[in-house]
Amino acid sequence: MSEVSDIPEADWMVWRSFVAMRRQVDRALEHQLQTDAGVSVPDFEILLALFKAADNQLRGKELGELLGWEKSRVSHQVTRMVARGLVERRECPTDLRGSWVVLLPEGRRAVLTASRGNAVELRRIFFDVLSEEEKRTIGALSERILERISPSACARAEEILSGESERLAAS
Repeated sequence: MSEVSDIPEADWMVWRSFVAMRRQVDRALEHQLQTDAGVSVPDFEILLALFKAADNQLRGKELGELLGWEKSRVSHQVTRMVARGLVERRECPTDLRGSWVVLLPEGRRAVLTASRGNAVELRRIFFDVLSEEEKRTIGALSERILERISPSACARAEEILSGESERLAAS
């Protein structure tokens, strides 16, 4: 690999190991979510975002920003979840172009069920394997990399989940 790039082979080995670990963690969590709650990772991401949001609702655009998804992906995923009774769309009275995605009782049950198993599985396959120092290191490294990729993403996520963006839009 290093013959065609300026990345040393040792760095490529680190990258391949990281990617393989991430894929295996993703597969284990997907299996757990399906087994425990009958939801997919995309379902869970939306349900969890809505569960944490002010009034358990977010605009479709905000969901996309929060999850880093394209508008069409959010729309298709929400449509599937509406059909299963997990969420609903509601018109936005202040902006006729947008709509709210609202967590329904069945979605609340699913996210609570999924969260319990998800926490157990995360602890088993990730947190329990790491020392406290390694957890701090991974956290710090993750923040540095996220800052390099998208400096405003974390601040925007906090704004969305706190409901601050809707309050700003209303004023």
